[in-house]
Amino acid sequence: MTTQSVRSPFGRLIPAMVTPFDADLNLDLPRAQQLGLRLLDGGCDSLLICATTGECPTVFYPQKVDLFKAVIEAVDHKAPIIAYAGDNCTDDSVNFAKEVVKLGVEAIMLVVPYYNKPPQEGLYRHFRTIAEAVDVPVLLYNIPGRTGINMLPETTLRLANDVENIVAIKEASGNLEQIKTIIDNAPDGFYVYSGDDSLTLPIMGLGGEGVVSTAANVAPQMMKELVEAQAAGDHTKAVQCDIKLQPLMKELFITANPIMVKKALELVGFPVGGLRLPLIEANEEQTAELKQVLQDTGLI
Repeated sequence: MTTQSVRSPFGRLIPAMVTPFDADLNLDLPRAQQLGLRLLDGGCDSLLICATTGECPTVFYPQKVDLFKAVIEAVDHKAPIIAYAGDNCTDDSVNFAKEVVKLGVEAIMLVVPYYNKPPQEGLYRHFRTIAEAVDVPVLLYNIPGRTGINMLPETTLRLANDVENIVAIKEASGNLEQIKTIIDNAPDGFYVYSGDDSLTLPIMGLGGEGVVSTAANVAPQMMKELVEAQAAGDHTKAVQCDIKLQPLMKELFITANPIMVKKALELVGFPVGGLRLPLIEANEEQTAELKQVLQDTGLI
């Protein structure tokens, strides 16, 4: 079967990389570099650094810069680096985005502002203001379950049409009707990524480009096989891959992400340290359940 050509410069499989910590919960930059290279070796197309799965709420601006620098150095232009640079204050986000772009990242991701719950016009102005302050591609991130509000398709499409360097969105609303509306009406050069591993197949079936993935931290080769099979029109293989991965995708979210994915990396032999409070370690019951899923999936 002929594979649908990859249109996006970021490819189909973008892992939302975990942030490794040492025994004192300081950044483990050498381990972050190793993880980035491991993910690329596993077939990932780009790396998203220090987003939700990377514990962005507890890794503050100076530490984010150190993390970005370390991964940029290790990857050495082998793949695009997408830096998570958005916050719920527009001015702070503009200043930080400008600083981050100077480091040499290929793109930035901006999340829907959380807690202050702006109206749709506020969202539009927030994203446009930040995007126009930098000269790299911008990916939007809509995740209502964490931010408290949903960016409507009309706002996403308005930004896609009005702002030249807003080129993609990670859609984690879980609303397939909403996502289909964006895909069907997006201008050329705007790409929609699933923000939920478990919805990768249906969203790509609607015309989505791929997935920004948590599971890819643990199973990059298997996630790559899934997205490439779907893109090639080999739906039987894609469904088989999806069925095999669904228990893992579900298990990684039985509690707050990235608690389980960090435990999974430990269980597959690539420990990345603990979590900063208020997140806590997986308990014994969760760990036992996860171990069984990893065994059933063939990862250990």
